[in-house]
Amino acid sequence: MTIFTKTLTGLACATALTAPAMAETWDMPMAYSATNFHSATGAEFAKCVTTGTMGEVEIVTHPGGSLFAGADIKRAIQTGQVPIGERLLSGHANENAVFGFDSVPFLSPSFDDHAKLWEAAKPEIEKVLEEQNLHLLYSVPWPPQGLYFDREIASVDDMAGIKFRSYNNATARLAELTGMAPVTIEAAELSQAFATGVAESMISSGATGYDQKVWESLSHFYQVDAWLPRNYIMVNADTWADTSDASKAVIEGCAALAEYAGLYRSKEYTNFTYEGLREGGMTVAPPSDALMSGLREVGETMTQEWLEQSGEAGQAIIDAYQQ
Repeated sequence: MTIFTKTLTGLACATALTAPAMAETWDMPMAYSATNFHSATGAEFAKCVTTGTMGEVEIVTHPGGSLFAGADIKRAIQTGQVPIGERLLSGHANENAVFGFDSVPFLSPSFDDHAKLWEAAKPEIEKVLEEQNLHLLYSVPWPPQGLYFDREIASVDDMAGIKFRSYNNATARLAELTGMAPVTIEAAELSQAFATGVAESMISSGATGYDQKVWESLSHFYQVDAWLPRNYIMVNADTWADTSDASKAVIEGCAALAEYAGLYRSKEYTNFTYEGLREGGMTVAPPSDALMSGLREVGETMTQEWLEQSGEAGQAIIDAYQQ
């Protein structure tokens, strides 16, 4: 029995004192496979809520984009098609540049740095989400992002013309600035995209590569530690307002546990997945000095662009982070 399971059991005993008068089922779409650590954390969160509320709120997870594709999840929650779901935060930077705070290259390359950045950004993120009829429950970072290729890359010049999987504005812009060709591909479609040559490269964590067995198509992973993007679980604000205070307390408690467990998994999973990529036959190594130098120049350009796009809100996040 995990710490998470023990705690949720205790939470259930402490809060679920009487049987609920009316039960609700909350379908929770998730973009990543059931074996991904984000999905595993979400499944435990769902169980925690269902147990803790004695079924007053039963959350049923739908991983792998099986209910809604990743790009459609946020809109489905906003419009009430589903009450809750998980999405990549920076996937909505086209709506508001503030959502892309976690994808500014080399701004917060470590877990400790990123924790400070999240603390600085969270109030603004919550504000923007509330304006969109959404309530933030919890958020978990991915491991640091590295570059995957189907060939050896010694410098940014070697990246020209390569078909690059993009998943948000930042990755598309990274491709443009390095001369690659961005191709938008959802996580559930990655393996097929690489196998068929639709994509030849991506920036992602070791977790994504390991889960998707990308060594079947790709050969090199460079540990550039560009950024740590975040997934977040949000609930429709109207649904949240209609939820009883007792159930809200349980959900918030389960969310806090999930955020803690997810962060722990993200940290532990990093080295495990690097070893898994190596065992699959990939070269896993730091970038050359020439490659890193070129990427940092790209990062400086993208940082200035993000600050221009995000305006005063973005500058306030950076100022708070750097204090």
